[in-house]
Amino acid sequence: MQVVKIVVWQEDDSWLGYLQEYPDYWTQGSRLDDLMEHLKDLQSDLSSGMIPGARRVEDLIVS
Repeated sequence: MQVVKIVVWQEDDSWLGYLQEYPDYWTQGSRLDDLMEHLKDLQSDLSSGMIPGARRVEDLIVS
């Protein structure tokens, strides 16, 4: 099992969200559980390289 940080919020009758590692790629759902499924699909697409040139957030360790 993999844990992925997400950001979600409700706007009117829709739920919106994105993967914290990929803040440029938002998705939405009509219900929270619908949004979660879309986020899982998005994670799969991004981690498999199906979306070329995807920009992501990473940590930089500076000494």
